[in-house]
Amino acid sequence: MTFRKCVVLVGVFSMTLFVGTLRAQTGKYSETASRTIDPMTTKGMVTSPNYLATQAGVDVLRAGGNAVDAAIAVASTLAVVYPQMCTLGGDNFWLIYNAKTGELRALNASGRAGEKATIDFYKSKGLSKIPSRGFLAANTVPGVVSGWDAAYRYAKESMGKSLPWARLFQSAVAYARDGFPVSPSLAYWEAINVNPNDQEFRNLQRFDAFSGMYLKPGGKAYTFGEVMKLPTLAATLETIATDGADAFYKGPIAKRIVAYLQQNGGMLTLDDFAKHTADWVEPIHVPYRNLVAYNFPPNTQGMASLEILNILNNFDVQKLGEGSADYYHLIVEATKEAFADRDRYLTDPAFSSIPLKDLLSAQHGKDQAARIDLKNAAKEVKPLDPKGDTIWLGVVDEQGNAVSLIQSIYHDFGSGIVAGDTGVLLQNRGSFFSLDPNHVNHLEPHKRTFHTLNPAMLLRDGKPYLVYGTMGGEGQPQTQAAIVTRIVDFGMTPQDAIAAPRWLHGRTWGASSNDLKLESRMSDAAVEELRRRGHPVKVVDAYTDTMGHAGAILIDPQTGVRFGATDPRGDGLAAGY
Repeated sequence: MTFRKCVVLVGVFSMTLFVGTLRAQTGKYSETASRTIDPMTTKGMVTSPNYLATQAGVDVLRAGGNAVDAAIAVASTLAVVYPQMCTLGGDNFWLIYNAKTGELRALNASGRAGEKATIDFYKSKGLSKIPSRGFLAANTVPGVVSGWDAAYRYAKESMGKSLPWARLFQSAVAYARDGFPVSPSLAYWEAINVNPNDQEFRNLQRFDAFSGMYLKPGGKAYTFGEVMKLPTLAATLETIATDGADAFYKGPIAKRIVAYLQQNGGMLTLDDFAKHTADWVEPIHVPYRNLVAYNFPPNTQGMASLEILNILNNFDVQKLGEGSADYYHLIVEATKEAFADRDRYLTDPAFSSIPLKDLLSAQHGKDQAARIDLKNAAKEVKPLDPKGDTIWLGVVDEQGNAVSLIQSIYHDFGSGIVAGDTGVLLQNRGSFFSLDPNHVNHLEPHKRTFHTLNPAMLLRDGKPYLVYGTMGGEGQPQTQAAIVTRIVDFGMTPQDAIAAPRWLHGRTWGASSNDLKLESRMSDAAVEELRRRGHPVKVVDAYTDTMGHAGAILIDPQTGVRFGATDPRGDGLAAGY
């Protein structure tokens, strides 16, 4: 009894301290504190959608590594223990704040389509759309390892305190070699992807290499708590740890991946791998209240995330009331405006001009805001693509360096193709290309496709205030808006902001039109009012995986305390030291 009283007192004290800080900054505070206490530290903080991965990052920080070192440790561990969301065969995007130089940099480590990936190639096979699974879906070079490599080199040169490259893979190698307990999320996605009645999409046991690596004998899915071992992936990770990224793109790993693909009708070549590069690009930004919101430029939908905030600048969001029908309605309508621009323009900027300056201008935000009817839902909206699967992770180290990182294989388990004995599960991001030559995102060799991935940061006086992001495809800009408005406009803690009921405007697999999915914890009054305004409402589970797995780290500018948060919808952990 005494112990329980102590826990409650500590929780009340820490929450009071936090909301007091927010009140001093914004004049507002949350009146309903979460029973989940935001973890706090004055040193390093890590948040990710898997508890084992988060601990790998904390271990690296404690050993003296910087934020980028820790992010690589987390990301490589996730590539082992969270293969339904990300693997070595996917892409990643980084926002990196350098506390020494005061600069925010963006790193695009997404892969380009192979030299043989053409519209004519697919049409010659009688296809009008790139398949979502199988060898023809794996048509872009994996960018993940190149992102780890470029970020590491940058941090080692400019941040200092870097640990040796090989040290960053210790946790990933150990879990792959010795095994790890299957998490609820991994068990769930395995179960629904071993479906003999879905021959086209969710019947992944039909791929022998996938079945041999990720399923039990007989093609059965692992269940929650069972131990999974991935020895071939452990060997590949050990090679990368020892020989660096070149082993993946120019050495034995690339040769084995390409040989396996070409034996099975795949199209990537050794030249595709050898010529791949990750690229440093300029982050994009808009003001939001007294802060500046930063995100990732095209080929990602970061522009849409910023457009939503740019529109909201024209409304008194606080006056609407968090959790009200007015609040949800406004952000959904702002999302429709932002997605209209995104779907018109977004592709690889090396292949098509995108008027970013105009799209992110204050005037464009005002024009978009003026088109929003606060009492009625907009009807003329094209169906939105279903969500993909992704991870977001955040790290802030003791020196103030910060990383917002997204890593993905697009659909759950990507293409379903494990490249032979390498253990590398390849993404299907290239299946998002259009085979219509008039579409802005049509397939071309060496082109990067439209990406839903967009890591985010809010800066205050030029320094990170909120490092945040989420998985969830179409839901990423919407959840980012929820996190920002709840923290900035309503003074909620990061944990409260992420745990609060969420929504998703879009569609799911097999659906031909959009709906508005609302978690069942929303008030009946708000749900009914949204229906009355013309939203096609669908009430879903209280903490559904459909809403994605979000995370955040808030840095108190007065005390330097880092507050971490993770999503109760996933298997995550926010932890500091």
